[in-house]
Amino acid sequence: MSEITAHSACEDCSTLPQEINSTTKAHLYPEIDEDDELLKYIWREYLHPKQYEWVLIVGYIVVFFVSLIGNTLVCFAVWKNHHMRTVTNYFIVNLSLADILVTITCLPASLVVDITETWFFGKTLCKVLPYLQTISVSVSVLTLSCIAQDRWYAICHPLMFKSTAKRARKSIILIWVVSCVIMIPQAVVMECSSLLPELTNKTSLFTVCDEHWGAEIYPKIYHTCFFIVTYFAPLCLMVLAYIQIFHKLWCQQIPGTSTVLQRNWRSLQCSAQPPGPGETVKVRTSTVSAEIKQVRARRKTARMLMVVLLVFALCYLPISVLNIMKRVFGTFKNTNNRETVYAWFTFSHWLIYANSAANPIIYNFLSGKFREEFKAAFSCQCLGMSPDKEDRMRGRTRTDSRKSLSTQVSHFDNVSRISDQVV
Repeated sequence: MSEITAHSACEDCSTLPQEINSTTKAHLYPEIDEDDELLKYIWREYLHPKQYEWVLIVGYIVVFFVSLIGNTLVCFAVWKNHHMRTVTNYFIVNLSLADILVTITCLPASLVVDITETWFFGKTLCKVLPYLQTISVSVSVLTLSCIAQDRWYAICHPLMFKSTAKRARKSIILIWVVSCVIMIPQAVVMECSSLLPELTNKTSLFTVCDEHWGAEIYPKIYHTCFFIVTYFAPLCLMVLAYIQIFHKLWCQQIPGTSTVLQRNWRSLQCSAQPPGPGETVKVRTSTVSAEIKQVRARRKTARMLMVVLLVFALCYLPISVLNIMKRVFGTFKNTNNRETVYAWFTFSHWLIYANSAANPIIYNFLSGKFREEFKAAFSCQCLGMSPDKEDRMRGRTRTDSRKSLSTQVSHFDNVSRISDQVV
């Protein structure tokens, strides 16, 4: 995962100079400038985009704009509305910030490297961009882990730990500090080198930004630990947490399920007072209604977070497996099918950025609050509505919803009174 923006796909690129030299020597005459012909051959055979790479370019452009606009809207929605500043939404904003970071800094460079197989950005960015990429990966997985832990405590063990916005902000700061520290080795080992040393002073083509460890055992240890710490172990813990959350919210008999709701309704009917007082029935009815709303809201939030985790696991699985095969087992050193391996690495790189664009789409479809804020942002810009007018419209909508809720509660009370009279 560390070489997402760093270098070409497979290690068999070291065989390219011999292949290029032998080909050019067979086709060139002594009176022709060999360097010019060699550059033309490199451009024609290696650097010119293939047909599937044109599709990849379009995919990168779409992901760039969707990720940038979507994640910016997520941050804007939580910053603008105080009622959305919950603990979970703080972590979602942190996830969006990591996605914005990797989209702006790493996606364009990754596109150029994947298409041209050349690092054009110099020695400094060779260390900076892969470092930012790995920081983003670490921040994303640690943020998802904190979200899963927070939901697990809130739903499965509500009395053991109380999450607050202040603790969430401290956790976010700790996530960034830990990610910046543990990813320092990635910046240290990245170096630029040329696959054609004889053309180093004439062209930057086939300059690669790759890891240089010195001994073969070090990359194996590092990438094995990287895979376990940033993918496998957190994913297993999050899956276990969400399994317990799913069992608690959907499988157990808790308020909101049909059986318990019917039982509470029968108890309300049997214990109803004469029509005069009627206050006890109202209080207990509102309590049951509040419990039902809370469970439904928690189910929606848990469903959205489960989908986010599933998409994250699927998008990061190919690059994680390919990196382990390449760095730990050396699978692609002597491969004969270079184009297929290169295509798999290129597609896996695109999936990383597609995950950043997918998260705001998931929030839009599975979270009613985010959907309302996204619609309000677009309608405000399209209609030219001022922020004050937008707030007044939103306040009027909330007032109407409260009136509708009070009407439903009064209707519920009338039904309870009728049932009391029948009893």
